[in-house]
Amino acid sequence: MVVKTELCSFSGLRIYPGHGIMYVRGDQKSFKFVSRKAKSLFTQRINPRKLSWTVLYRRATKKGTLEDAMKKKARKVTKATVKSVAGASLDIIKAKRNQKPEVRAAAREAALREVKERTKAKQAAKKAEAKKAPAAAKAAPAAKQSKAMAKAGGKAGKAGPGGKR
Repeated sequence: MVVKTELCSFSGLRIYPGHGIMYVRGDQKSFKFVSRKAKSLFTQRINPRKLSWTVLYRRATKKGTLEDAMKKKARKVTKATVKSVAGASLDIIKAKRNQKPEVRAAAREAALREVKERTKAKQAAKKAEAKKAPAAAKAAPAAKQSKAMAKAGGKAGKAGPGGKR
């Protein structure tokens, strides 16, 4: 047995026989609503696409569509392609790939050792400069004071008790 259902003019929901409200406008156009709530919102001119419970909202925001599930299942698998990198040709990359792991590991260790040696050399140079700098600072006269320091007796910028800062 097939039940003849109608659709709500506002929400798009199904209206079964014996249910719903019929509304006839002054220009003889009739509307069928699933509930008093739908009729009230229609007469207030509320947009059904902005109410999350309506079918129009669900269509506008693509909720509950079966096509999306089908698209997710049948997504294409991307095939990995070998491309050359700027600065290295395809032949060089293939040659490195075909090298034995031991050879690659040894080359990596040698490169790391070289980098560590460079950083140690830089740090040693910095330490040598740091040792030279304090000696030069001690040799310079320590009696250089600003005029404000000399006037205040070495207390420039410090206010006494109750003074403004």
